[in-house]
Amino acid sequence: MGIDCGSEYTGFGVVEEMADRKLVCHTTGAIKLKSGTPMAAKLQKIFVDLTAIIAQHQPEIVAIEDVFYAINVKTALKLGQVRGVAMLAASSSGLQVAEYSPLSIKSAVVGYGRAEKHQVQQMVTRLLNLAVAPVPMDASDALAIAICHIHTAATNRRYQAASR
Repeated sequence: MGIDCGSEYTGFGVVEEMADRKLVCHTTGAIKLKSGTPMAAKLQKIFVDLTAIIAQHQPEIVAIEDVFYAINVKTALKLGQVRGVAMLAASSSGLQVAEYSPLSIKSAVVGYGRAEKHQVQQMVTRLLNLAVAPVPMDASDALAIAICHIHTAATNRRYQAASR
């Protein structure tokens, strides 16, 4: 499961790699947070909704975007709070959390670490063979994070097997 943390929209996406290495999207969307709602209430909604999605879809692991540098300190603090709640939802459900940098995510999905959001959205749509592009962008970003983890984990498994 990939989670794209945000204080207005928190995207989520559950992706599975099948035996034939085909990627399948089981669910995607975004938790919409109402502007003007106190931060504590937003965090509670994110926790409750993510916990329900995890319970329903039973992912094996949760992947989120790693901390990046933000120009606005207030925005960075809010993002950190949302990331903490996403990690808490995963760990309270007994899941490990993998973290990936924005550069790693874009490289794994698009092949270019400085790709634009619409390029990520288009590639996610192709890789998952979706009829329509996931919206909002937070949903496609969450799917990209999940795909990044699947590709990275597969590469790590092959590397470990080769080094034995």
